[in-house]
Amino acid sequence: MRTTGTRSLILFILVLGFFTGLGVFLYGLVTEGGSWAVQPFNGHLYGSGTSAAEGRVLDRNDTVLAQTKDGKRVYNSDPATRRAMLHAVGDTRGYLSAGVQYNYRSELTGYNFITGLFSPTGKTNGSDIRLTLDSSLCRLAREKLNGRHGAAAVYNYKTGELLCMVSTPDFDPQNPPKDLDTDKTGKYSGAYLNKILSSSFTPGSIFKVVTSAAAIENIPDLDSRTWNCNGSVTVDGNKITDMYAYGRLSFKNALAKSSNVAFAQIAIEVGADKMQAEANQMGFNRTFLLNGIPSGKSVYSVKSAKPNELGWSGVGQYTDLANPYHMLVLMGAVANGGTPVTPYMIKSVTPSIGVPSEQGSAKTGSQLVRPDTASRLKDYMRYNVSHEYGDSLFPGLAVCAKTGTAEVGGGKNPTCWMVGFSSNDSTPLAFVTLVEDSSTGSVASAGRIASALMTAAAKIS
Repeated sequence: MRTTGTRSLILFILVLGFFTGLGVFLYGLVTEGGSWAVQPFNGHLYGSGTSAAEGRVLDRNDTVLAQTKDGKRVYNSDPATRRAMLHAVGDTRGYLSAGVQYNYRSELTGYNFITGLFSPTGKTNGSDIRLTLDSSLCRLAREKLNGRHGAAAVYNYKTGELLCMVSTPDFDPQNPPKDLDTDKTGKYSGAYLNKILSSSFTPGSIFKVVTSAAAIENIPDLDSRTWNCNGSVTVDGNKITDMYAYGRLSFKNALAKSSNVAFAQIAIEVGADKMQAEANQMGFNRTFLLNGIPSGKSVYSVKSAKPNELGWSGVGQYTDLANPYHMLVLMGAVANGGTPVTPYMIKSVTPSIGVPSEQGSAKTGSQLVRPDTASRLKDYMRYNVSHEYGDSLFPGLAVCAKTGTAEVGGGKNPTCWMVGFSSNDSTPLAFVTLVEDSSTGSVASAGRIASALMTAAAKIS
């Protein structure tokens, strides 16, 4: 009897294990079947390492960006369009992991749970994917970057539609250069990275938006205070320098002039704990999603910072890092009174039967800024443009913005930024632009790109 009982227990355990494993497999099949089916080892879909997806990728105006002809993946006939849309659309080999062709490969190949990858006729039925992106606007961004390494993005902060997302350097996905993976000159350095989504850079003075928010919430007499800038300030024997000796500055003018001396002292006065809390609230040290694709993290950490390091952190140096996509979302949050409408770039996914299986829509994100703080930031950033950068950059758009000139060391010129948004109800657009290794200053580099993009985007928003 004891032997029979032991055998029954073993059999029960084996049966339980079998059905548990079967349940796990079936769950994975339902939730991950599409991803399994489109792995590169699937010989039905991949030949010579390239995808044979059947579905098309189109921009917001139905311009075809990628499609399959005669079993081969081909891209838009215009080389400039192909390169401008590279990081959004993706390549044929799947090296651009933030691209649509990689993240929506099961939809493009026509996978479904019932029939798998093939229809009863034996042909694939890939879905068409329409983007919210405007290829002409992306082409303009690439043109204005003019061969420089950098990135640019624009989105409608009311609808959430991402209108432009460009990263350079790039390459032609139709005719990839032979030295793409072997070039030693740096020409293609970072070409596989979507810098808007996947990279983080030293922010420089765009971080002063965060320090400003911390000051608004922790210094009650902020608008009646002044700071004297003689060109530098010494903290614990360490000098924090400015571009110029600006003299006595109100807070509003300290931000407009982007005084490191003033903002370093403000960060030290606010204190490490409150600076850290403000940065965390505003989205630092976490990721954001674009249609399920995770962004890189903006980083702010001053737990062990010395006073002079805390001062430098408040002006966007020290160990600070900013992800461009996060900064775009943050600008949308400030424009929207503290809570962003999250960006999306997939307008629709339409299978061969013609009924969309997915449609993009506006979704409210989590609050990043207190409403009263957002209102004051908006006023300060509007003053930056009207009294410092010049409204001629953005005629008729009432833009609120902040520039940044981030020192990166290594013998390189600064990374130049501009972030901001239009405060006009008729043009609810937020933007981020950056140019690496720039010798011309933030307004002349990133600012000019932002100017061109916002002017053009206002006509299509």
